[in-house]
Parts: sequence; structure tokens; C-alpha cells
Amino acid sequence: MGGASDLPPGFHFFPSDEELIVHFLRRKASLLPCQPDIVPTILLNHYDPWELNDKALQAGNQWYFFSHATQSRVTPNGYWSSICADETVKSGGCNIGLKKTLVFSIGESSEGIETNWIMHEYHLLDGRKVCSSSTSTSSSRKLHREKGHSNTESDNWVICRVFDSTCGSQANFHEEGMELSCLDEVFLSLDDYDEVSLSNN
Repeated sequence: MGGASDLPPGFHFFPSDEELIVHFLRRKASLLPCQPDIVPTILLNHYDPWELNDKALQAGNQWYFFSHATQSRVTPNGYWSSICADETVKSGGCNIGLKKTLVFSIGESSEGIETNWIMHEYHLLDGRKVCSSSTSTSSSRKLHREKGHSNTESDNWVICRVFDSTCGSQANFHEEGMELSCLDEVFLSLDDYDEVSLSNN
């Protein structure tokens, strides 16, 4: 699959952690169509990171894809291993998912050679989102069950971002909060279009 070619001319796929979970992973786990439907599904264990060209969605020096969650991340020539604690992904003050950071090593797990390939693997919180007291209308900490999700569905899917760290990362773009991503602008424009359509009816 030539991922980048599936986007309209001038568009770049550059989602934040929140967007990956809210607009893509959550919909995938709920068996709902993703709009735009451009992120492919591949089996993580079948490919080494340098083989993702024409299989995953390429956006600059990053590759995106859905995969089934698995404890074993062994590939034909190496394996992925965690390098730091999981990070919580938030949306509107609620915890909506987890972000795992892994590094790829070549060889057997006991004597692998670490490479510069990094993967961010995003998980849903078992179909739940946990809100703090500042955003919850009842208790100081409230657990919400998402409609359309079950533990099995949520645990079964992950969305991954893979990149070569020697090429630099684009993550600072979102951390600085300087401007909206293309996805933000597209979704906001769709909301505006809906409001205009309703007002004319």
C-alpha cells in the first residue's frame, strides 16, 4: 500500500497522540469506519521496521498502521522491547489511552543489538476513559464505559507510529501547541459545514 498517495495533494498525515486514539483507534475497536480510511492493518510480527515502506502509511519519516495487540513483538530479524514507562494519553481532561515506547533490536532477545528504530504503540484503556474531578460531574474520580466497546475489542487493537530516531522526530510540533494539525482543521471544517447546513434547513 502506498500510504502517502492516498491523501489529497497538499495534505499531510501528522496526528497528535490524542487524535490517533480518538479519531482512529477508538473507531477501529468499535468496528466503525475511520474517516479518512487511510491507515492500513498489518501484522507487526511479519515485518522488520525497514520493511514498512508500501505496507504502512508513510508520513514524512514516520509509518502508521493498525495491528493486533500482542505480548510477543518478535519479527523475522529482531524484536521490539519497551524502553520506558507507559505514558497516559488525555483528551479533555480524561485518560483515554496508553502510549508505549519501544526500541527495535536485531538478533535474539538475549544478545540483540539495539537500533535507532523507535515505535510508539497506542492502546485504549479497556474501553474506558477515566476523568479527574475537574471534568467529572459526580465523584472525584469516575470511570466511564464507552459505548460500542468491550474489553476484548479494545485489547485486540493498537495503532503504531514507527520512525528512525536518527532522522529526527516531529513530536515537538504538537508539544509546542503552535498550531492545529491538518486533521484538526479537517474535522473542525466538517463541524462548521454541518452547522451551516443545519442553519439553512
